[in-house]
Amino acid sequence: MENNNAEEFGEYVTFHTTSRDGADLEMAVVDEFDFEGRHYVVGALIEGDSIAEEGRYIYRSVITGDDFTVEKIRNQIDYEKIARAYMEMEE
Repeated sequence: MENNNAEEFGEYVTFHTTSRDGADLEMAVVDEFDFEGRHYVVGALIEGDSIAEEGRYIYRSVITGDDFTVEKIRNQIDYEKIARAYMEMEE
């Protein structure tokens, strides 16, 4: 699990994660949901002072008190299953 400090970004809560090439990425939480007893957040990249319109990424979320951490969903089959469930919730 990665250490991701939550902080306010305008109206959004943000977190930090690491890209595949090791770069630090700041993301805004644009949605959250529960599925099969676990909590997830949907993040979008922050570009300058705004949130990217393209690309949404789902992370497992662990809430501890007023803070949370995220972890990448490494199993592609699990990720696709969770993403499908999220898309169905949005319909």
